[in-house]
Amino acid sequence: MRRISAVILLLFSSSAFAQQSGQNPKEFMRVQSPVTVLEHVRVIDGTGAPAKTGQTIVISNGKIAAIGNDGSVTVPSGANRLDFSGYTALPGLVGMHDHLFYPAGGGLYQDMPFSFPRLYLALGVTTIRTTGSVEPYLDLELKKAIDAGKLIGPKMNATGPYLEGEGAFTPQMHELTGPDDARRTVEYWISEGAGSFKAYNVLTRAELKAAIDTAHQHNIKVTGHLCSIGFREAAELGIDDLEHGLTVDTEFFLGKQPDVCPNPNAAATAASKLDVNGPEIQQTIKTLIEHHVAVTSTLPVFEQFVPSRPDEPPKVLDALSPDAVKAYQQNRKRIAERKDSPWPAMFPKEMQFERAFVKAGGTLLAGLDPTGIGGTIAGYGDQRELELLVEAGFTPLEAIKIYTLNGAQFLGLADHIGSLEKDKQADIVLVKGDPSTKISDIENVELVFKDGVGYDSQKLVDSVKGQVGIR
Repeated sequence: MRRISAVILLLFSSSAFAQQSGQNPKEFMRVQSPVTVLEHVRVIDGTGAPAKTGQTIVISNGKIAAIGNDGSVTVPSGANRLDFSGYTALPGLVGMHDHLFYPAGGGLYQDMPFSFPRLYLALGVTTIRTTGSVEPYLDLELKKAIDAGKLIGPKMNATGPYLEGEGAFTPQMHELTGPDDARRTVEYWISEGAGSFKAYNVLTRAELKAAIDTAHQHNIKVTGHLCSIGFREAAELGIDDLEHGLTVDTEFFLGKQPDVCPNPNAAATAASKLDVNGPEIQQTIKTLIEHHVAVTSTLPVFEQFVPSRPDEPPKVLDALSPDAVKAYQQNRKRIAERKDSPWPAMFPKEMQFERAFVKAGGTLLAGLDPTGIGGTIAGYGDQRELELLVEAGFTPLEAIKIYTLNGAQFLGLADHIGSLEKDKQADIVLVKGDPSTKISDIENVELVFKDGVGYDSQKLVDSVKGQVGIR
């Protein structure tokens, strides 16, 4: 019954969206030509190479047909030629922790099948990994509707339901009863179309091992936001990726018991007191790299737990419903009043950890994680993550590579997306300015191409004002 309800809800919603004024996907398509040429544009190709000015990009049949210096590229007769002097083209972002749900309060989460896909695409995210789902059927049906052109949104790697053990903090999560249940769960959701899995707080090592081994038999990867299991243990069990970095690694908590989740704040406090260059953290970094385990940075969701960090800007609040704005502001007030928070120390420590991990040879991915206290939302949070990566010490070009090519490579999609190269899909973000020298220019998105179709960023943003927290 749950599947039927979710599917009916999505199909009903899809029909309703299309019938509403201004909700036809075609109304948001600014460029839809057989051949489109972007001329006089600066190109950041996503590989970490320096930006190139005076470039021409030819888009045909949804792909990049040619890219090179102005005057050196043959422009097909009859092409739609667009002058983008003063703009930068970069690959569509590949968000690797980009949920489709939002914290609704009371320990529950509400899917945002209307607002979040539009905001992701509008603000430059052309591919997402949902990295955990509370309504997996809804996510899978939403993916189908987007792929079919019925709804607007990014390409999706739809992650299966959270793999969680006894003691899940929300009743929306199935609690695994052991390794056999973990195997059955993974097998079932792979058959339904899940493209990845995420382990969560309180499962056992035996359950995690069973889930990993089963997923790997189908060439599907497993990531984790862990608590009962430390990072080194997870790496040795064969996990592919770990979310959030040092902020959730409980292995440094004195007295940590096997398969038991300690108090997360106490664990974060313990980690925040360690030297990133000290033996404990360096051994964890070494273990992760030896086992080829990636780490996903999600700095925006943690930034809002630090009172001294800026509040979300008005444009973000404009996207929230009035109730969501009120809840967010109340949460920020409570955070400011708290005296024992580990986050003022933990937030900069996490930045240091991510730099050290990459310096040692680790693969860093990136996403926003639109949970927390409700201010980190689709698209805007992805842009903020890029800015925070630069604040952490990465160059703008390094940050962009982390958010584009690294994600594509991890997903096994680098032959198609993740960088601007001939014959790759035309997933291209056009921003006014030069984010290679001023990363905040990433906020100036005007046009987003997905598979060669150019979507009007501002129209998409305007279409969901006041909707986050509702739908």
